[in-house]
Amino acid sequence: MLRGFWKLTWLETKIFTREPMGFVGTLLMPLVVFIVLGRAFGAARPVAAPQVDIPFNVAIFAAVLIAISAVQSLVAIISIYREGGILKRLRSTPLSPVTIMGAQVAVKLVFTVISLALLMLAGRRLFPGVMRVNVFSFTVAVLLSTFSILSLGFVIASLVPTARFAQPVSAAVLYPMLALSGLFYPVDRLPRAFRALANLLPTTHAVALLQGVWDGSGWGAHWVNVAALVVLFAAYTALSTRVFRWE
Repeated sequence: MLRGFWKLTWLETKIFTREPMGFVGTLLMPLVVFIVLGRAFGAARPVAAPQVDIPFNVAIFAAVLIAISAVQSLVAIISIYREGGILKRLRSTPLSPVTIMGAQVAVKLVFTVISLALLMLAGRRLFPGVMRVNVFSFTVAVLLSTFSILSLGFVIASLVPTARFAQPVSAAVLYPMLALSGLFYPVDRLPRAFRALANLLPTTHAVALLQGVWDGSGWGAHWVNVAALVVLFAAYTALSTRVFRWE
């Protein structure tokens, strides 16, 4: 089983690197957004120079974009596999569903780490005043967040009718989640209905946890968000197992 998992993961990695939208979107888009917005808001200027107030944390925005890009890639690939009959053929092999889907998750997490490493390297080189954060802790928080958001991605992939709808449908679900996450506007100031909805979304708890790691308050101060990410992962995973379609 483990041998099959590694073989499938390696195969999916090669497929992912050959797929321009997923590869570029996951690795380069968050990095470009981070650099462009960081420079636009004056994050790289000397302390003595006048700066523009940054209305949100650009690094956290880019980190969440990494997770969202990974989910969009997941939805697109699963939709293509289903439409092409690849999922059906994989399901007929001795590989278990956990192995098949686990390989997809493993590839997305690996490229999440690579993309985050590029983000950190760019930050330390271009914005040294901004990137004062515990890299290991921040990376673990991003991985946990991505893991939780990916579980929602499986639900989306289960419901997308065809591959041509994968990108627009996933974007229509994920980007409004980012708007409600508290990154741009405090969640506690949202109307009650939107606040309740925001607390059911993994992006909200991901942003809170990442902000806590960033400002130094740490994991202990955000254990509720950590627990919420785990619970939402379990809930969305359970839902996806009920609605997922192999063909």
